[in-house]
Amino acid sequence: MKSGSEVPLHEEFTYVYGIATQVIKCGPWKDLWKRESAPKALFLIIPGNPGLAGYYQTFMKALYTCLNRQYPIWTVGHAGHCKVPHGMKMIEETDVNKFDDGFGLRGQIEHKLSFIRKNVPKDVKLVLIGHSIGAHIAIEIMKRAQDVEIIRSLLLFPTVERMAESPQGKFMKPLLSWVRYPFYILVYPILLLPDGIKHFMLRLASSILMRADESALAATTDFLTFDCVANTMYMGNQELNEVRERDNAAIRKYLKKLTFYYGNQDSWCPRQYYEEMKRDFPDGDIRLCEKGLKHAFVLDSGEEMAAVLADWVQDDLARL
Repeated sequence: MKSGSEVPLHEEFTYVYGIATQVIKCGPWKDLWKRESAPKALFLIIPGNPGLAGYYQTFMKALYTCLNRQYPIWTVGHAGHCKVPHGMKMIEETDVNKFDDGFGLRGQIEHKLSFIRKNVPKDVKLVLIGHSIGAHIAIEIMKRAQDVEIIRSLLLFPTVERMAESPQGKFMKPLLSWVRYPFYILVYPILLLPDGIKHFMLRLASSILMRADESALAATTDFLTFDCVANTMYMGNQELNEVRERDNAAIRKYLKKLTFYYGNQDSWCPRQYYEEMKRDFPDGDIRLCEKGLKHAFVLDSGEEMAAVLADWVQDDLARL
């Protein structure tokens, strides 16, 4: 399915939790909530790591089209993961005492809560789409934002437990802890290259290793700065240290509003995690991908993922 280039996208940078934040909005956005026909629901995407909103553009346009262009779809990027526009500072606050580790995992949760409270009217219902670590953040939002009506959380390739014990976690643990400091020195010359050269190198790598769409390549180019790489790895290290035991109490409490979607061969959340989740919550909406989609589906399978996901929310939207 082709989503069509005519689908409107709007990118903006705004300060959230004191940090410059990339937000991409799909569908009409200007004075959206002041219109007579204002939508009753908003789809909000919480990214994985790296958490650039630009990675989700193809997915957003396809999902917007699948939903008959009736509901806006926004992606709020993670704090510190995207190069900010010229003249804009990464951190707005000058008083460091007011700035509570916004680049770490817990800070990213507060960052998303702050965004929702600042930008989403109380009478607008939310559908959260949490990808990878975004699934963990989505569950935390449901626990803490009791004043927000969240009608569904769609958790895609969810890293909500035992990240450090997963095959990919075991591989990444040294890199994201002590090895990351010499790694910074190793990649620093590459990060200093002009964006045009970075983009060319990424395009070449994509043609050889795995074909990524143009929006993903552009997002990666924006990501390749020292601050963004450092913030991403810092957050990743915290993920491995903090996302350990599954929050069964929260899952049980919100089970009727949760949809889990596991990959069939996902080294971040292996099939064993799916089988145990299915065993522990037999009444839950817990699914296993049968289409061969990868954990990083945004790179090359955004349209396929959107077509799958759109079917899951039809009943929820029909009740609005």
